[in-house]
Amino acid sequence: MTIGTQIAWDDTVLPFQLDLSDIRGRVARLDGVLDQVLKQHAYPPQVEALVCEAALLTALIGQTIKLRWRLSLQIRGTGAVKMVATDYYGPTEDGEPARIRAYAHFEADRLDPEARPFDLLDEGYFVIVIDQGQGMTPYQGITPLTGGSLSDCAQTYFAQSEQLPTRFALTYGRSQQPGAAPHWRAGGVMIQHMPKASPFVADQGGSGAGGLLQSADILDGSEGENWTRVNLLLDTVEEMELIGPSVAPTDLLIRLFHEEAPRVYDAQPVRFGCSCSAQKVRDALSIYSAKDLRHMTTPEGVLTADCQFCGAHYEFDPATLGFEAGKAAPDGA
Repeated sequence: MTIGTQIAWDDTVLPFQLDLSDIRGRVARLDGVLDQVLKQHAYPPQVEALVCEAALLTALIGQTIKLRWRLSLQIRGTGAVKMVATDYYGPTEDGEPARIRAYAHFEADRLDPEARPFDLLDEGYFVIVIDQGQGMTPYQGITPLTGGSLSDCAQTYFAQSEQLPTRFALTYGRSQQPGAAPHWRAGGVMIQHMPKASPFVADQGGSGAGGLLQSADILDGSEGENWTRVNLLLDTVEEMELIGPSVAPTDLLIRLFHEEAPRVYDAQPVRFGCSCSAQKVRDALSIYSAKDLRHMTTPEGVLTADCQFCGAHYEFDPATLGFEAGKAAPDGA
């Protein structure tokens, strides 16, 4: 099958379980979602690569959240790339697709064309936020940027914050069909052991950089042996298998883990989707005073706002916005 052709498992996440190893996981393939995310912007290739990796991680991690919940990744750096942000919105109903959006903020004049994408972040933090909906306090977990890739950061996050040994095998890049424009495609596998870890293990320090926990610090005995064996099997995966233009996720799991009794569940479709709206922008601007809003207003007397994720453009009359406007309209009109 030619790379670039839409196939049945594009833009899906397939959950699975390895019954003989007490390990669960997901296989993700992203194609059209990445096109929709990236066409909103004109990112340099290095920044596109970071956005693609973050979106793929978001799809793999987010598949576990419940209906109508939101999972966000926020990668904050001190280098040329200041932030990569993603959101995964759980389906609104069973059987509906999940939605992903992503964007990056960077300083173009500081980009080193020879640097690896991850190195453009320099120092910083990897943050996961889970929003369970109105009336609930969002959960937030933070770990330093470490290890040389966003997937390494995610693995450290799960070991340090959740005491869950986790491994990602990811690949992403531009593919091109003869006569067609190149586009980004990504694929990956996530595996995760569910140990009976002591809640105090994080307080004992680990073998990672700066004393952060690693998988080997959490597992021992038969659990450690199972984890090592499955990781060795995952080490044999090839990039073209991960990208998956001609290998279905189920075939990949059988090839890698047939001796571990893999069991698959229903695949979750994912689509590009943004939650922005004029009302949400109004709500965000309601904290500002009339003086503040005047500084945001164009010479034509219009206040404009653009969504960083989808590029939607909003225009408002400043007189209808802001803290003073809210006080003047008790009913929120």
